[in-house]
Amino acid sequence: MPDFTYEALARTGAKSTGTLTANSEREAALILDGRGLFPLKISLAKNQAASAGGFFAGVSGRQVATMYAQLADLLHSGVPLLRSLELLERQSSNKTLKSVLRDVRARVADGTGLAQSMAAHPKVFDELAVSMVRAGQEGGFLEDVLKRIAAFVENQEDMKSKVVGSLAYPVFLAVAGFLVLNVLVIFFVPKFEKVFEKLKEKGELPSVTVGLIALSHFLQSAEGVVSAVLAFAAVIGFFVWTRRGGRTWADKMRLRLPLFGPVFRSLALSRFCRILGTMLHNGIPILKALTIAKDSTGNRVLSLAIEKSAENVTAGQKLADPLRKSGYFPYDVVEMIAIAEEANTLETVLVQIAEGLEKRTSRSLELMVKLLEPLMLLVMAGMTLVIVAGLLLPVFKMGSTVG
Repeated sequence: MPDFTYEALARTGAKSTGTLTANSEREAALILDGRGLFPLKISLAKNQAASAGGFFAGVSGRQVATMYAQLADLLHSGVPLLRSLELLERQSSNKTLKSVLRDVRARVADGTGLAQSMAAHPKVFDELAVSMVRAGQEGGFLEDVLKRIAAFVENQEDMKSKVVGSLAYPVFLAVAGFLVLNVLVIFFVPKFEKVFEKLKEKGELPSVTVGLIALSHFLQSAEGVVSAVLAFAAVIGFFVWTRRGGRTWADKMRLRLPLFGPVFRSLALSRFCRILGTMLHNGIPILKALTIAKDSTGNRVLSLAIEKSAENVTAGQKLADPLRKSGYFPYDVVEMIAIAEEANTLETVLVQIAEGLEKRTSRSLELMVKLLEPLMLLVMAGMTLVIVAGLLLPVFKMGSTVG
């Protein structure tokens, strides 16, 4: 059972504080009442509150997906929600997830809805999952929604693993090449500088060698170290900014990237189509389904475009028309949606569109990775050639002079 800290007033008017163990805040209040205390404030103990959501210690997507699937199975078997949450809490091997489930169970026991209880832990339960659970509770198909969320998260984790696995080797090449080239320039080039002094005095040192030596001096100097630190800080600052104030700008640029832009768009649209199709299949009205599904894209630009499309649907238009005007949906996708609306098979076609986009994205990623590996090798070879040329050209010149 979780620990709660409390502030309470005794019958004498004296204030007291302390910690007690209870299943929920309501039970904690009853315990204090039995002690003759009037509770002023009851909250989870700091260490548990931190692990439950304030500080994210690490819950993988697959662990959350498994939790969704198990909760769906327990509810489908007739196990009450509180009992199901207790069982999941006991068997969880992840301490953070265990604390989160404990807090969710405590909130549900106090009368809070499951979706609202999950929303208190945005690091574990994202906004999309919370919205779908809320819709499932309101529509009476919570078990089905939980199963679909589990399948969706599993699918996303598979896609993420495929992307990470595909990019692992090119990233390794880039990092290894960067380190090797820096070692050559910083530690290897200076050893040749004294050999080239006579050519330098005569002004016969090749320009590529002069530039290479200047770069080596700069990287070894305090200015070089400061520049490297500032560049690293600028990169970190840029990523922080894009996650906060510049999120919309970053999402727009992400869609416009050469090669990678279409991949990001296809992934975002496949998530949207799959979630929208799932919601419509479960009987949720299209306007409400669009409101929930727009956040599944993970891209604010696309979410705003879908939101505007929902406004046009409210005015009586078909969904395909505003999506076509947004300019972010591929022509073939819009045509399939238009035909599905006419045939009243939108929920089925949307899932088929999602599967098609995922297959297309997978093929594009494989092609990009195949092109990226030789490209990285070519860049590294080119940079190595510049260094070798910068060191060997003066040697050849000295040899020809001697000869």
